[in-house]
Amino acid sequence: MISYFLNKIFYALLTLFGVVTVIFFLFSVLPGDPAQMMMGQNEDSDQLAVVKQKYGFDKPVGIQYLYYLNDLSPISFHSKTPVDYTYLKRGKYKAAKLFTIGKTTTVLKFPYLRESFAKQGKRVSQVLAETLPNTFVLAISAITIAMLLGVFMGIVSALYKDKWLDKAIQVLSTLGMSVPSFFSSILFAWFFGYILHEYTNLEMTGSLYELDDFGEAMHIRWKNLILPAVVLGIRPLAVVIQLMRNSLLEVFNQDYIRTARAKGLSEFQIIKKHAVKNALNPVVTAISGWFASMLAGAVFVEYIFGWNGLGKEIVNALNTLDLPVIMGSVLIIAVLFIIINIFVDVIYVWLDPKVKLN
Repeated sequence: MISYFLNKIFYALLTLFGVVTVIFFLFSVLPGDPAQMMMGQNEDSDQLAVVKQKYGFDKPVGIQYLYYLNDLSPISFHSKTPVDYTYLKRGKYKAAKLFTIGKTTTVLKFPYLRESFAKQGKRVSQVLAETLPNTFVLAISAITIAMLLGVFMGIVSALYKDKWLDKAIQVLSTLGMSVPSFFSSILFAWFFGYILHEYTNLEMTGSLYELDDFGEAMHIRWKNLILPAVVLGIRPLAVVIQLMRNSLLEVFNQDYIRTARAKGLSEFQIIKKHAVKNALNPVVTAISGWFASMLAGAVFVEYIFGWNGLGKEIVNALNTLDLPVIMGSVLIIAVLFIIINIFVDVIYVWLDPKVKLN
């Protein structure tokens, strides 16, 4: 168990290093001066030089990359010389001092994702802290809908194989996989939020937290979660139905199922105690992948419904070329992918004791 987690941590660090390297050099070759992006319309040659010196934009790309790694690393090195423009230079962040050698101090800190270009003075970590929880709520709601309905409809489809009910479920499943999320978002928003608004009381757009009518306080609006969660859950729902149906049909042909039937167990007991648990392995694989991709791929759904999540923030950052926010978002998504994959491996062991962590 310990060796498994050590291996996972090692490969996770390699993966994150690769992600950081790719996204840094990818965005470093984009046209435009980051300092000018930060200054916007208030560009002034003297102020521009100050911003470049403060954030190191006047340094070669290789040096900027090393400083970026130093900011991201939990253990980093800093000096009091004027060329040190990284984390501690700004004097806004706390760090635990480890030791000092000459003019270089080694500190222990949280990874520093720098500051947003578009939202001057606001850290990327603050931007992510404001948007990521909303995306988590949306993704968990969507995946819960997909899992509960998908497993149930998959079981029904397998039990009534080749009957009209099975065919109807298969048609719905195929339709759900073929309709793009941006189209279904527009369709649901228009139909349920506009045409049927009088009956559903749902809005075309809205986020989890909204200002009250007096503009004084933020309140939770759970009804705004319904439409984006349903739309985001349509495609994984279709996948779960297909996987659950096919996996269950395969399990029904296993010897231990025949033995259970020969012992006189009811079909309900066989499904509940033996079949479903063993049929869930491919479903767990699909759900884990979908959940991780939802955190990164809910862009269209969040943007169309006005949901203030990570996907919408990424779109806004791309429109304004807010590189630190884009890079921080990609990095946090990569971390979430790694955590989810480890979590899925643990679930495999619980579902199938024959599977070992190694």
